[in-house]
Amino acid sequence: MDTAPHPDGLPDPDESSGRPGGEGWSEDMELAPVHPGDREPAPASDDRQGERLQKVLARAGVGSRRVCEEMIDRGRISVNGAVVTVQGMRVDPATDKIAVDGSRLELRDDRVTYALNKPSGVLTAMSDDRDRPTVGDMVGDLAPGLVHVGRLDQDTEGLLLVTNDGELAHRLAHPSYGVKKTYLAQVSGSVSRDLHRRLRAGIELDDGPVKVDSFRVVDTHAGQSVVEVVLHEGRKHIVRRLLAEVGLPVSRLTRTAVGPVSLQRMRSGAIRRLTRQEVGALEELVGL
Repeated sequence: MDTAPHPDGLPDPDESSGRPGGEGWSEDMELAPVHPGDREPAPASDDRQGERLQKVLARAGVGSRRVCEEMIDRGRISVNGAVVTVQGMRVDPATDKIAVDGSRLELRDDRVTYALNKPSGVLTAMSDDRDRPTVGDMVGDLAPGLVHVGRLDQDTEGLLLVTNDGELAHRLAHPSYGVKKTYLAQVSGSVSRDLHRRLRAGIELDDGPVKVDSFRVVDTHAGQSVVEVVLHEGRKHIVRRLLAEVGLPVSRLTRTAVGPVSLQRMRSGAIRRLTRQEVGALEELVGL
């Protein structure tokens, strides 16, 4: 695999355009090896040691070094929450938090996170003793130590994250961090005009009340509707049970987003590696 920076110095098309990856995933998103010269100690006049910021940005696919220097001049780069105002600043990619236009960059190359479009009928599990199809079958040996982040019901399709970053997985799945998930549900029945108010106020289920963060009708046709539900609950079958309780049984359910990461136009069964910007946004969301 060729992990060297682009010879023409141009930014990676997925990274520079703001599109998080597109269909499939690309190993071009891997970090390029660090040239030994980049790790020379800073001159005595510098108050930091490490790599020059523009080199780190260029290796991460933000743009050529010249482009990154121009971005620094325009105040678009921050390190540890402070806007960089001078060229040549030295950073430690392992510990410093670097952001472009406010979006955090993930610079570590030892941890990976993938998005997959789970088909209906696939178990959210890494293996199954009854030989049913699982998420583990889908990811195979993409990376060691992968785990799924939360779970989707067997009959629910859509976005599922898998990662070998245990702390990120824990925080994204734990209810205390309030990570929002977005679903599209095909339902039967008529959607009342005030339903969004009822759902935001809270519906009592057998295991306690649940409130949605938002609700809207996407489409209605021939007694069927497609509705969008956003909530940060993670209880079993929560979306199906919630909509059934208000008289809208679900015939098809798809998760389209987890926090800032969206399904986009991924085909069923497709897998892509998240961009560094996407992983950075997830980490920022849960305080990493």
